[in-house]
This record gives sequence, structure tokens and C-alpha cells, in this order.
Amino acid sequence: MPLDLSDESQYDRTRLRQWARGRARSAGVDRRDMLKLFAAGAAAGSLGVAAAGTASAAAHTTGAPVPAVAPRTVKSLPPELFTLRGTNAETNFAALRGTGPLTPIDRFFVRNHTATPRIDAAGWRLKVWGDGLTGGPVEFSYERLRALRAVERTLFIECAGNGRSFYATQQGQPVNGTAWTLGAIGVAHWRGARLSDVLRLAGVSRDAVDVLPRGLDDEVVANGVNLGRVRRPLPVAKALDDVLLAYEMNGQPLPPDHGGPVRLVVPNWVGISSIKWVGDIEVSDEPLYSPWNTDMYRLFGPEHPVGGSAPLTRQTLKSAFELELGATVPVHRPLLLTGRSWSAAAPVTHIEVSTDGGGRWRRARLHDAPRRGGWVRWSVPWTPRAKGATSLLARATDATGRTQPERAVHNTEGYLFDAVVRHPVTVV
Repeated sequence: MPLDLSDESQYDRTRLRQWARGRARSAGVDRRDMLKLFAAGAAAGSLGVAAAGTASAAAHTTGAPVPAVAPRTVKSLPPELFTLRGTNAETNFAALRGTGPLTPIDRFFVRNHTATPRIDAAGWRLKVWGDGLTGGPVEFSYERLRALRAVERTLFIECAGNGRSFYATQQGQPVNGTAWTLGAIGVAHWRGARLSDVLRLAGVSRDAVDVLPRGLDDEVVANGVNLGRVRRPLPVAKALDDVLLAYEMNGQPLPPDHGGPVRLVVPNWVGISSIKWVGDIEVSDEPLYSPWNTDMYRLFGPEHPVGGSAPLTRQTLKSAFELELGATVPVHRPLLLTGRSWSAAAPVTHIEVSTDGGGRWRRARLHDAPRRGGWVRWSVPWTPRAKGATSLLARATDATGRTQPERAVHNTEGYLFDAVVRHPVTVV
């Protein structure tokens, strides 16, 4: 019976084994360079990635403060809405209070490897090509794509390193990478064409194995190797299942900073899968491998196998308060604490909140029907009774029965932080 490679974990494990044995093709990178990268990454526990001509985005979370760098974006990034982190912009969670279940576009986080390209929709073309097609290359214009049957989905996109900074600040364990708190996530209502419809019109063959979308942003360099543009393979089974080529976000044409004119939206897979500014898609009849589907998304460190873990799967379970970290609140005055919880594995069904650092817990009121692919908004009333410092805690449980732990398993790249976050406040 053939393997079901629509599951990301099984897919990435299989591709890594095949590439190591010379049975998968390194798409766009010479195999010798890939071996050099792989060896460097395994030895250092990291593949520090830098955009061509820019400073590295790695080594940001070792405990020392990192100066903010204005990302090269199109939309404005006011400090009340965003925290700048190199080429990225993190949503300040307090700015989501009262905004509803969708993240407004002006508050949606930005994750860029380089800079936001400006691409005219009228001149944009999607080239579908490769030996996994029954014929030659096929091009789709923006108008042709929009003429296809449209589908709409409400889904979150979350960076694999969301929550990374808490390994250092909460667990005392240094990690590499952008120092996200919890704002590298956004939920949007996406509209677009099914990738499966595009592939069938292009003539995907029964022999096709992998589908490789590639972005139109600048090339990326790591350890002296030009990796080319960001790309990450998908198994044909996943590509023909639920993947969107999105051209609208929250009822508007897809903005440049979020992948416009067209991006992939890959439900329930880590954010790097949802390639922005997609410009071409290779359909291959042999397994494909790129640094973005294993090398940069694995777990390294003493608590993981020598040479690194299996590649990452989905994101994990998290909760966040819609309140500034280190906020000051008045004593004896009733407050309504609000927040959001989410899980990539299953709907969140239960949230508990502690206002005394974990001594006592109360069940929060849910304001949304639990659903997979989105988050649940919640609230709990609180009247502080004594002055001084305390910590607010929120922990979620999803429909699989999984609950956020007290401590996350450390890895040097700071992926998949899932522990209950201790949110400091001072009562005055």
C-alpha cells in the first residue's frame, strides 16, 4: 500500500531519506552545495539564513537586545500595531482587542526573507511546468486564474518560530532566529482558486509526485550558498486536496506584503509552506528536495537526536492575552481579560486562566465556536485585590485532549514553543 504523503511529517521524513540516498532531486541547488549546507547545519544546529545583500535573520534570541530594523514593506508599521524584527514585523497582540475573529490587514504580521516585491497583477503570470505534466508548460494570467471557480476559507497562517523568544526569557535557554513573542500569526478570510484545478488544467499526470511552488521575492543566501528564491515542495496528494492560490484577503485584493497578487495558502502546515508571490510551479515525476522542506525546519539540541530530529510537522498549541507584556493595571477595578487560543491539530475546546501566577485557575468564556484552522476568542473577568507584580497565565486544550504544558521542549532554533506563557503585569 503506498504511503499517504499528504501528512507533512510523513512526507518530509520520506523526502529526507530519499535525498540522503540520492533518490530525490535537489531542486535548484547543486547536490554538493546541499551536502555542504546539510553538514554545516547539523554541526552548528542551525542553517543561518540571510537574504542576499542583507544581514542575517538568525541569532536574534540569545538574550541580548536586538535593534529593530525597518522592514522593506509597502504598508506602514506603526509602533502601536507592530514590533519590528529585522525584515519582519510582529503584530502586537494588544492591538487585536476588539477586532473580531479576523486579523485586520493593517495588523497582520509580516514575515519576509528579503523585501516585499511590487508585482503588477496585470503583468503577473503563473507558469506551471515540469516532467510531471502530460504536455508542455502552461501559463495562467491573473484574469484566467480569477475566472476559475472560486473557493473561500478562513484560516490562520503562523510562522514556525512563533513564541520563540520565550525559550530565552521564560526558560533561560538561548535560541537562534527572529525573537517572536506570540504575534507571528494571523487569521484571514482567503478567496482564490483551488491549486488542484490549476494543476488539472495544466495536465498533471498520474506519474506526478511533487509540486514545487516558487516565490518571486529576492534570492536567499545561507552559509555562502545561493539558495535561490523561496520554494518548498508539496506532495501531489496535498496539492490536489485543499491548497488555495489566494488572490483576496478579507474581501480585498491580496496586498503586496501578504503575497499579492497571488500566494499559496496551505491549511494546517507551517507558514513557510504558504509561499508568497508565487510565480511558477514545477510539477515533478520524481521526489524533490529543497532546504525549506527539511534543513531549515528541524529540531537540534541535546534533547533531540544527533544530527537533528525529523522535519517539523504542523504548528502547535498556544494562547495569548490581548494585553501588553508588562502592562500596568489598577487595583480594585474590575477588568475583562481577553485573549485568543489556537491549535493546528484540532479545534480548541477549553481555556483556563490564572491571575496569580498559576496558583488558581478559572475557566474562560469562549466567544467563538471551536473550529480547526482558526482561533477561539475568550474572556474572563478579574478584579485585582492587591498591589504588586503578578503573572497572568492562559492554557488551552484542543479536541485531541492535548493541553499546553508548563515547559516546552527546547531546540536551538526555537521552533514549536507551546508552553503556557507567563504574562507579567503590575497592579498599582
